[in-house]
Formats: sequence, C-alpha cells, structure tokens
Amino acid sequence: MATLETTFAGLKLKNPIIVSSCGLTDSADKNKKLCEAGAGAIVLKSLFEEQIMMEADWMGDPNMYPEGSDYLAGYIREHKLGEYLRLISESKKVCNIPIIASINCYQDADWINFAKKIEEAGADALEINILALQTDVQYTYGSFEQRHIDILRHIKNTVKIPVIMKLGDNLTNPVALINQLYANGAAAVVLFNRFYQPDINIDKMTQVAGDVFSNEADLSKSLRWTGIASAAVSKIDYAVSGGIHSAEGVVKAILAGASAVEICSVLYKESPAVIEQYNQFIAKWMDGKGMENIAQFKGRLNVGDVKGVNTFERTQFLKYFASHE
Repeated sequence: MATLETTFAGLKLKNPIIVSSCGLTDSADKNKKLCEAGAGAIVLKSLFEEQIMMEADWMGDPNMYPEGSDYLAGYIREHKLGEYLRLISESKKVCNIPIIASINCYQDADWINFAKKIEEAGADALEINILALQTDVQYTYGSFEQRHIDILRHIKNTVKIPVIMKLGDNLTNPVALINQLYANGAAAVVLFNRFYQPDINIDKMTQVAGDVFSNEADLSKSLRWTGIASAAVSKIDYAVSGGIHSAEGVVKAILAGASAVEICSVLYKESPAVIEQYNQFIAKWMDGKGMENIAQFKGRLNVGDVKGVNTFERTQFLKYFASHE
C-alpha cells in the first residue's frame, strides 16, 4: 500500500495536504479539528505587520498625547504579538502535526526579534509573506526581489527553525529569486500568494471586493512555475498554493515538482472532510500506478523531463485554437 508521507521544508508530513493561513487556522480549537480531519500540517493565520501598525497609529494620536501615544502604540504591538504566541503554543498542545507560523510583512525592522519569539513559542517553521504591488514610477528594478532576500537573511540570522517564503505571482523571474532565496537559507517556497481581488460595481460606480476564493483555473500558473523552478533549483522544497480544488490537483502539483500543497478556499466552500477524501484518492491513484511513495512521482513532469518542457515554458498558444472556429 502507498505511503503518503512527504518532506517539506525539512519537516516530516504524514501527507502532502497543508492547511493554508486563513481564518480557519486562527484558534487552537479550529486547528485541532483540522488535525483530526487528516491535515499534514497547518499554517496559522498570518500576523499582518501593516494591520498592527495601522491599529497602533489609529489608537495613538501623537497630536494629543505624544508620550502616551508612543506607549499605547508599543502596548498594542506587544499585545498582538502575545496573542499570536499563545496561538502557537496552544495549537502545539492539541496538534501532533507541524504547526507553521506566518507573518505578512513589508519591512524587516520589527520582525527580527519577533521571529525569535515565534521559535521560542514552539513553531515548527516560519512562513514569510511579502505581498505588495510595485506601482511607484520611480521604482528601481530588482528592489522588490532584494527586499525578499534581505528580510530572509535577517530572519535566518535570528532563528534556526525552517523559513518558508510564500511568493506573490508579480515577479519578473521567480526562478532567479528562488535561487537567491535558497542561497540565503530558505527551506522552501510556496507558489503563489493570492492578492486581494478588486472589482467594480457599475450600478453604484464604486470599487468593491471581488471573489475572495480561488478557483481551479488559478492552478495553471502555479503548475507552470513549480514545473520550471523545481527543475532549475532542485534542492529547495516547493508547495503549490491557489487553485487546488480537487484531489487530482494535488497529484498534478506533485508531478510538477511540489512536495506539498496548501489549501484554503476549498475548505470554506466544502468542509475539512475533503482532506481525507483527497488523501484516499491520492493513495488509490498511487496504488493504481504502482507507486509506493510520493518521491517516486514528485517532479516527474517538471521541465527536467523533455516531454514537459514545451508545456510549461510555452508562451505561444494560438495554434491550439486553430481548429476551434
């Protein structure tokens, strides 16, 4: 019988299904249920640097009480951090699978010391999200990618637990960045983080939020870059995030070179029961293909395979539609 055990970021997972950072992972009780549902690992809901900074600035008006404002801002930061550290320690007590902390940051000044506290609280790994659009007309090419490297380097100098980089899809060359992240100590990368989806209400002529959930069409982009990057930078682990809405999607991600997948939207749309359904399907598929373990088919269809090159690196698609009139 096939075993679903896999290794991601140096962590041993009983299966490749990781619950992504979301509202479903913001309490120890919820995480216990996800663990019991069969998850291989859990990424805790992200702590957002921007949110903490905004709340601190809002609560502390320097025009009214300059000294009190600084004190209150500091208190808010420490309170939020304390809550998050308790989430880590309490989740570790009730879950027997890896618990991965997550921070969403745009600078590294405030996160270096906190990364150490995360490690002390018992997190098995730390996932770093650096999600931002580069819209400045004076933007210096490459500075956004360098920010990833700088933040990683500083955090790696602080902690010994594995550091995972979750990347946005707005990168000119993800492969080059992943290579630099590996050189600077990243244990794994996740492809890709999901941006806020904007929309427009034409009746009210206002900006509104778009669909917060991913869909199966989103998987193609992650498959492409996982298939390319896992062949070019093979010594780092990969996880696919976004567009996993079926067990077949998990198999596709592994064939492209991923060690694991992160799921979120499907859990909201359905229930944690899909985790066990996915695992059962993967095991059955592996048995049918004569596969005994994940390693036997991981990356089999990345661009290291001649048959995969023209699929993942192809940009011209007109001829595929020539017969459809």
